[in-house]
Amino acid sequence: MHPALATALTRIADREDRAVTGLPPLSEAVDTEALAAVLESNPTVTVRFEYAGYRVVVGPDPDAVTVIERDR
Repeated sequence: MHPALATALTRIADREDRAVTGLPPLSEAVDTEALAAVLESNPTVTVRFEYAGYRVVVGPDPDAVTVIERDR
């Protein structure tokens, strides 16, 4: 798994006060292999997706991961 995706999952798990393994599979929300390929092929890309009630923004720096509650 791409490190940015792991970071997003960890942040969401922390907000939900549960383990990452207690979250729904990320693959149900996004094609994780395709997303990782995009992130690895272009380090300045920004991707956005929704997962488990949150909006996740990765980029434009590979270490920039933002998790926003969907209703905001």
